[in-house]
Amino acid sequence: MKIMDFLKKTPLKRFLDKAPVVAVLPLYGVIAPGGNKLRGEHLNLASLAEQIEEAFETKNLSAVALAVNSPGGSPVQSALIFDRIRQLADEKGVSVYAFAEDVMASGGYWLGLCADEIYINRNSVVGSIGVVSAGFGFPGLLEKVGVDRRLYAAGENKVKLDPFSPEKDEDIVWLMKIQGDIHENFKELVKTRRGERLKKRKDKELFSGDVWIGEKAVDLGLVDGIADIRSFCREKYGEKVKFKRIEGRQGFLARKLGLGQQIIGADAVDALVAAIRNRSLWGRFGL
Repeated sequence: MKIMDFLKKTPLKRFLDKAPVVAVLPLYGVIAPGGNKLRGEHLNLASLAEQIEEAFETKNLSAVALAVNSPGGSPVQSALIFDRIRQLADEKGVSVYAFAEDVMASGGYWLGLCADEIYINRNSVVGSIGVVSAGFGFPGLLEKVGVDRRLYAAGENKVKLDPFSPEKDEDIVWLMKIQGDIHENFKELVKTRRGERLKKRKDKELFSGDVWIGEKAVDLGLVDGIADIRSFCREKYGEKVKFKRIEGRQGFLARKLGLGQQIIGADAVDALVAAIRNRSLWGRFGL
């Protein structure tokens, strides 16, 4: 094909189009390891790795915008996702901005700290900089139903916090120590990433596990302002800025509920427990 014929069929502006592009990476749902058709897809490095890579490989990329809607979850997975995003942002010299939707709390706020700047809606719930563990205890259930449980272990600390055994004070102390260490890591990350923007607030207020909305979160220095992705990016990169949404394999609603498909039998029980756990995390914030 001759050059002139090619140009007639292919508009030249397609080759000259250098409009800035912002890759939008949705971070929706509970942060937890694993995830499958029974338990629903969770936010973790394994499920997000390809999407993160795709975001930073976007053509004409000007920035990556994180759309965060998460009540938190696993601190390990939060840290792994954080590290991967920061590694690529630093390697490629790309700015990262986070935008909270309903909730950016606990591990969700940990994800927000990936960004160079954080923005929220006036009604977004932000914070919960703390660590929590939850479970159930059934020490009397087996006796009531006539089941004799047999548990064998080598190592005196192998069966700490066993849900079918009476709770021990020393086990609680052990758990609190682990939680305290993780909390210190979380606090240090917040101080490092937010720096002077924390406006010298007292640690007791910031790191109590409390949450705030809108202007209060801005005043505390936890976020940088009130803004949405589209308005912010159009103001920063011009009205011709384009958005490339990096879609995951499952929508927000399915992740939020924690159920992937219709299931029956024992699998349904497993899925129901996962769904209840996920809903309880959202329920802490009235959602």
